[in-house]
Amino acid sequence: MSDVTILQVVPRLETGGSEQSTVEIAAALTEAGAKALVATEGGRLATALEDVGGEMIKLPVGSKNPITILANAQRLQRIVEDRHVTLLHARSRAPAWSAYLAARRTRRPFVTTYHGAYSGRSWLKTFYNGVMARGDRVIANSRFTADLISSRYSVPPEHLHVIHRGFDVAAFDAEKVAPERIARLRQAWGLDPRQRVVLQAARLTRWKGHHYTIEAARQLKEQDHLKNIVFIFAGDSQGRDDYREELQAEIDAADLAHAVRLVGHCDDIPAAFLLSDIAVLASTRAETFGRTSVESQAAGCPVIVSDIGAASENVVPQTAGGIATGWVAPAADAGALAECLAEALALSPQALSAMGQRARTHVRKQFALHDMQRATLGVYDQLLGTELAAAFRSSKQF
Repeated sequence: MSDVTILQVVPRLETGGSEQSTVEIAAALTEAGAKALVATEGGRLATALEDVGGEMIKLPVGSKNPITILANAQRLQRIVEDRHVTLLHARSRAPAWSAYLAARRTRRPFVTTYHGAYSGRSWLKTFYNGVMARGDRVIANSRFTADLISSRYSVPPEHLHVIHRGFDVAAFDAEKVAPERIARLRQAWGLDPRQRVVLQAARLTRWKGHHYTIEAARQLKEQDHLKNIVFIFAGDSQGRDDYREELQAEIDAADLAHAVRLVGHCDDIPAAFLLSDIAVLASTRAETFGRTSVESQAAGCPVIVSDIGAASENVVPQTAGGIATGWVAPAADAGALAECLAEALALSPQALSAMGQRARTHVRKQFALHDMQRATLGVYDQLLGTELAAAFRSSKQF
């Protein structure tokens, strides 16, 4: 497969789902014997890309300036021709326009992955977003996302593929995470070993629903359900300092400084979920995947998610036979969230552990990293007539 070169295009290589997927597909391509190039502005995951055998090509592809987009199209065209690129894969709108133009000029196949909802309130925005539906194959990261695409654009059903985000479940295995990692986080977050943890791992932006979690904590305090419970908000403000200050003021006003903590970015998510008792994903806007809803379950940490978007697809909620892997609560409803939290925290350690094991089994079956990698390489195979997926499967000895 050394004659196959795939060029992925992503604005930056930071810590989001699209960026992580870029690195994971680069790893799969390398293992399958293909070359993996990534055009990007760079970021935290640049080293990880190099570690898995990928090559970063630094370009200003995050810019939405039309002149820069056109200039990037020319740059990508030269890269395609000079590096003998066989297929382009775009993961965001601005770079997708550049990649689309380069692909059409060079007659190369073009693939897109929808990582967001891309709402359009005007014909111009709808047109701009529409590049993500122009792929020769279009990958949706959830059934929710696939339904959005189908409702907005005329993508042939046979060209639309649902490929859920994949996870290295082993990375969240308690036996693989050294106790020192968990101890370091406990110390950094000022946690007593006896305290139970409710973790909301999300960047500090309003639609992630932190206000509702704070209000739920206040209600639990009123009901005397907050003893030995600490809420941890683990997420970067990404320059939204006003929002962070607003949250802190709300915490202080509710006299919750002892129980709700803003700890900033967390570099060790597996350890974070392993030390937590319950995870919360309180988004008030539809998640097109909801990564933390799967990561938490992979660590055996039951999760409460909002009932909008794709996150609720990832949880097996309460059924006639009892609760399976977590709870689904109405979005933007602090009272309902408080009720779910109270129910979760009232469970015995044995019952909570059993739910965590069910959650872990569920993730292992539905969101395995190698399945996502193999399915994506299978999409490339459809367009190229190659056998990348089979080569990758053989390399992993599945």
